[in-house]
Amino acid sequence: MNSRPYDAVLCDIDGVLRHWPSADDLERSHGLPVGALAAAAFTPSRLHPAITGAITDEQWRSAVAEDLAGICGSTDRAHAAVTAWSDLVPSVDHEVVSLLARARAVATVALLSNATTRLERDLARQRLDDLADTVVNTARIGLIKPDPRVYHLAAERVGTPVHRCLFIDDTATNVTAAREVGMTALHYRRIEDLRTALTPLLVRAPDAQDT
Repeated sequence: MNSRPYDAVLCDIDGVLRHWPSADDLERSHGLPVGALAAAAFTPSRLHPAITGAITDEQWRSAVAEDLAGICGSTDRAHAAVTAWSDLVPSVDHEVVSLLARARAVATVALLSNATTRLERDLARQRLDDLADTVVNTARIGLIKPDPRVYHLAAERVGTPVHRCLFIDDTATNVTAAREVGMTALHYRRIEDLRTALTPLLVRAPDAQDT
């Protein structure tokens, strides 16, 4: 009889594993109102093609720069602002890294993110590319959370029935969708939440070296 509560852990990336710095100072230095980059980049009509893989990360960022040209006063200034924004590096929560590494000793771990085609390169740059058994990048599958098909595909990728998966995300709608397909799901807000959810696995796991 399987005494583990889960056989796989599916974890979101941004807002859980890594956290992006504010772009406020960058925007001011490039003559942009605070929030202009996010407003341009993350409007659904601009973001959706990037995180479903309809366009590349480079194409998405170029389009964002074109959208900002009028605010910046020139296309060159807008592209410079987007380049500086693209060079920002997120901080990594090493407590989350450690918990996932320990969980991986007894369960399959996957990273599941609504992301652009740049995700794999970013993970490698911060030495996170070997943290999980697999990475499910929505830009590679053409679907995004909270589409139920994403969760089923991720479960298939880790070879685990949905009811044996623990899903972790900082976005409530994504968590609700995971529960609706039969997963156990954690709405992540703080590290203690993750530690509590993983405790049934961690008591069976050997200590893992932090990465």
